[in-house]
Amino acid sequence: MTMKETILNDMKSAMKAQDAVRLSALRFLQAAIKNKEIELRPNSIADQDVIAVIKKICNQHKDSIEQYSKAGRQDLVDQEKAQLSVAESYLPKQMSREELEKVIASVIAETKASSMKDMGAVIKATMAKTAGAADGKLISELVKSKLG
Repeated sequence: MTMKETILNDMKSAMKAQDAVRLSALRFLQAAIKNKEIELRPNSIADQDVIAVIKKICNQHKDSIEQYSKAGRQDLVDQEKAQLSVAESYLPKQMSREELEKVIASVIAETKASSMKDMGAVIKATMAKTAGAADGKLISELVKSKLG
C-alpha cells in the first residue's frame, strides 16, 4: 500500500471515529498531496514525493507554532502542535545526530570533500543517502561544521 493510500484509509478511519483534529490534519495533507499530484502530471506520485510534501507541511506547522507563540495565541499553538504530530507520524523514523554524523563522514570520504566549496555536493549526497530520515537544516549544520 502506498503512502497516499495509507493516508486516505486513515482519513476514513478518523471520520468513522469522529476524531476531528486528526481528520482535519489528514484532509490538509490529502489536499497538499493532491496539489503535488496535479503538478507532477502525467506522471503518478511516488512515496518520495509524498514524504517531501509531508515534510513541507511539517515545516509550515513548525513556523506557525513559532509565530503563534510570539503572538501569545496558545489556543492556535495547541491546534498546530496536534496537526504537526499527525503529519509527523507519516514520516520515516528520523536519524539521531550520531547516526547522521557517521553518514556525513562517509559521504565526505567518498566525495573527497575538503572545503566549503564542496558543501553542496556533500549535502546533496547525504540527502540522497538518508532518504527523508534526516532534517535538512541539521544536515546543513553538521556538514558546515565538518568542512568549516
